[in-house]
Amino acid sequence: MDNKISTTALTLRLWFISNVILVVTVFVYLWSSGVIIKEIPAYAMALPVSCAATVPVAIGIAITLFILRKFSFSLQKHISLLALSCFVMTIPYCLLAFFGVGSSDGRLLTLAIIASATITFILSLTQITSYFTKENTIDHLPKTDLTMDTHETSQAVDTPSLNTTNHSNKILLKAVITGILIMAMFIPTIFVSNLVTERQTRQQEVVKEVSAKWANAQTITGPYILIPYTDGAATKYFTILPDQLNVNGNITPEERPRSIYKVLLYRTQLNAAGSFLIQAPVDVNPASIRWNEASVCMGLSDLKGIEEKIAINCNQANLELVPGLPSDKLDSIGLSAALNLSITDVGKQLSFAVPFKLRGSEQLHFVPLGGNSSFTLQSSWRNPSFDGNNLPNERTVSDTGFTAKWTFNKANLPFKTVMKDLSVNKESYAFGLSMVQPADQYAKTSRSVKYSLMFIGLTFALFFIIELLQKKPFHPVQYVLVGIALVVFYTLLLSISEFILFNYAYVIAAAATVLLITFYAKGHFGKWSTAALFALVLSILYGFIYVLISLEDTALLVGSIGLFIVLALIMFASRKINWYSPAIANSVDKELSI
Repeated sequence: MDNKISTTALTLRLWFISNVILVVTVFVYLWSSGVIIKEIPAYAMALPVSCAATVPVAIGIAITLFILRKFSFSLQKHISLLALSCFVMTIPYCLLAFFGVGSSDGRLLTLAIIASATITFILSLTQITSYFTKENTIDHLPKTDLTMDTHETSQAVDTPSLNTTNHSNKILLKAVITGILIMAMFIPTIFVSNLVTERQTRQQEVVKEVSAKWANAQTITGPYILIPYTDGAATKYFTILPDQLNVNGNITPEERPRSIYKVLLYRTQLNAAGSFLIQAPVDVNPASIRWNEASVCMGLSDLKGIEEKIAINCNQANLELVPGLPSDKLDSIGLSAALNLSITDVGKQLSFAVPFKLRGSEQLHFVPLGGNSSFTLQSSWRNPSFDGNNLPNERTVSDTGFTAKWTFNKANLPFKTVMKDLSVNKESYAFGLSMVQPADQYAKTSRSVKYSLMFIGLTFALFFIIELLQKKPFHPVQYVLVGIALVVFYTLLLSISEFILFNYAYVIAAAATVLLITFYAKGHFGKWSTAALFALVLSILYGFIYVLISLEDTALLVGSIGLFIVLALIMFASRKINWYSPAIANSVDKELSI
């Protein structure tokens, strides 16, 4: 029987279709990621460039087909060797994509290369079968013109050998296809991962939008005194920081709904008290100091958050702070009030007290500009995140809220309380806490997606073992359907967790997926006992993954132990599988008994 397709035609088919699938996959990924390719030539040149880069693969396929055609292998062995050769030829491109591009894009391109080769091979199975049917396995059977004895002997000896070869080749081919499908199913999980990132970004955008209308994160500096002096024809300022500073505050969190999200805002009542030691820098001419033009100042990130007028009781006067600063060396935004000093105040302690109410969002930070200072905050919020340059010296966090205290002394800060032209990078000294609504559903969903390859692989391995034990083949299309069901689990988890707690969302999504695959297994294998096995194994896997994403420090240890146990169970379950034909198994048993 002649081949229905030539070597050249089959080579071009495998080479061209795989390039088309690869280019389409990459463009779909770019589109789903929000990357807009504006240049039309980029679309037009992508396929020619891909084809030019894979010319060595086309040559390799042609050579492989030519060589395989020279050997009288069975059909299954021809297909298996061709699949293995195609896989080997993709390895250099995968390595180049993985290490050359790097990051998640490199991993995606690697998987896209593997997937394009796999899909092309599956789509071309009919043509590949037609190509290798010139020497059918029937042609290798003994001819009928032999004597009856010879024919019977041949049937008794050669047929088991032929069946053994076919049996082992089928298992090998099915195992290779299943493994490639596992890798191919990892591509949809990348799209799910991008979806998680997109939803998390949307949540952050909503938070920023609401915060901008309420008040942004607040960073408070001061109070401090700015005193001008004349340096030639220029006016400069020196700064007097508090010698003692004590700040006490109570933070009241408020949740505001926006769309499907909840934005966490806060109000705070602060009381700052302390004293200034009035001095002048030694390198400033006392006659050039304009004491009567002094100002008491406070830095504030967002003036929109001021709820009531702020007045400071200083030098036996109640001074109202108004927007504007005489100098932007320390703060660019803030409040100030004129402070009437004189040369007679030098060396005196000037006490002050300033209560004020603020609102803000996300963060409340302080800059510890003072000789000896302490900051005490308390709130009913149960999930504070202490951040910045310093952690609290004392803190208590419970279900009823938290209390935190920071203390500083003159030895902690690299500047004195009296500085000429003080310029401080506030970000390097600021401390405080973040008041951000925990969006751990996105973080946990993202962590669960990272285990998707292991989950899909173990599930496919279970189907592969069961189909071998029960001798009911599971078609590659069915593997793909099961894989899609496992991927849809993550979209269910993501969407449901935006409305209810993550734990409940996980249970609902896992239960729906387990039931779907269980009934599908029942429909294929026809036994409730087999379906119950799938339900049990999948439930254990989902429970195991939940434990892993809930752990932090011990996740690697627990995951490694769990994988070892799973591998041991798979090895135990597959110990009775006859990977060869029963005839070989019997002959091996006889040899062992001898």
